[in-house]
Amino acid sequence: MKTVQISFDTDTLAKVKSFVNEVTKFDNEFDLVSGRYVVDAKSIMGIFSLDLTKPITLNIHTDENVDKILDTLKDYLV
Repeated sequence: MKTVQISFDTDTLAKVKSFVNEVTKFDNEFDLVSGRYVVDAKSIMGIFSLDLTKPITLNIHTDENVDKILDTLKDYLV
């Protein structure tokens, strides 16, 4: 498992939609963690239940293709 920090700092709706579109391209499991809340990173509704004004932890549940995933998500990494 790989853990990184992400942020949706500007134009939140468009960034969240774009983020979900990017992570759904992969068959892996992704979780977003904010405080004690954990949501599926492929769920727009789940993401909007988090405090998006703060950095969020992204858990990537794989050890394969991590570099490709991180490259795809580079616009969201803190």
